Amino acid sequence: MAVFEAPDFDGHEHVAFAHDKESGLKAIVAIHNTHLGPSLGGCRMFPYASDDDALRDVLRLSRGMSYKSALAGLPLGGGKSVIIGNPQTDKSPQLFQAMGAFVEKLVGQYIVAQDAGISVEDLQHVAQKTQHVAGVENAIDDHQRVRSGDPSPATAYGVFVGIKAAVKHRFNTENLNGIRVAIQGVGNVGFALAKHLHAEGAKLFVSDVNPANVKRAVDVCDAVAVSNDEIAGLDVDVYAPCALGGAINANTINIITAPVIAGCANNQLDEKIFAETLRQKNILYAPDYVINAGGVIHVHYMRTKRTWEESTAHVENIAHTLEEIFVRADKEGKATDTVANIIAEERLYGAAVLSADVVAQRVNVGG
Repeated sequence: MAVFEAPDFDGHEHVAFAHDKESGLKAIVAIHNTHLGPSLGGCRMFPYASDDDALRDVLRLSRGMSYKSALAGLPLGGGKSVIIGNPQTDKSPQLFQAMGAFVEKLVGQYIVAQDAGISVEDLQHVAQKTQHVAGVENAIDDHQRVRSGDPSPATAYGVFVGIKAAVKHRFNTENLNGIRVAIQGVGNVGFALAKHLHAEGAKLFVSDVNPANVKRAVDVCDAVAVSNDEIAGLDVDVYAPCALGGAINANTINIITAPVIAGCANNQLDEKIFAETLRQKNILYAPDYVINAGGVIHVHYMRTKRTWEESTAHVENIAHTLEEIFVRADKEGKATDTVANIIAEERLYGAAVLSADVVAQRVNVGG
């Protein structure tokens, strides 16, 4: 596995591999950038088909976390970890304790949080072996309400306000009543998003690999169930990818007709070139690492003991960040993803006084 030659390697500061024979742990931690602060990012557990697939995922996700925190205005860097395994069958306290011991060896360069396939309970096992973990305890807010360390609700709320911003920019309305939204993936985050949209009167179409998730959305949100194969090409106003990455790929780019793409998933663009393709098709794309930043904002505010009102206000600012990106992209004739990348690079490397030419060069090569 040639890490330095991997297409998604982007000058990452640290890539570490862990193997614990006794527990069966096979994991990778990628730290992309710590210019703004320690790297914080979730741990994902997934039965990757190959080690190369796992490496690709963790490299892309960690880079996205750097950009996400920068555009969210957080004093954090970007990192991510993946555990190679089936979250339905391969979990054990010993495995997560071994993961915690691995994280502890990184001496605070990486702070682990929750991601797909990982629960708060799993993180509590991780926390037995490291102090560098976030979102493991419930907290009491200013109104004596118990708030979980689970970032899913905040992620969903951020995507909800982001969809409203995209709809306003594209259709010149803030009213979601009757707006047709196709949600691909209605797990924890996608279902929470569906409930927000349903409450605003949106007409929902949903798909998921888990039939129980689809049924829940149909029963609770009056959604229409569709197959995973047809969800991307539906005649809707908003297409919301909320499953794993790569939803916008060579197979779907030509069938997507929704005027707006705005969803929860990370790494929605299978290839960066598709951002320009969407621009040419007059499809407004809300860059994934901008719109789905609510979770990391939530975790940061929990770690720093800030109020829930402050946290919610920060999440709602996602709408303003997206509008800034949309307006600048229109003015400069560039893809929204390209503009978001440039702004993130400016914030990440501003201290190094990077010239605009250097920033543009890094963006063009996917850096």
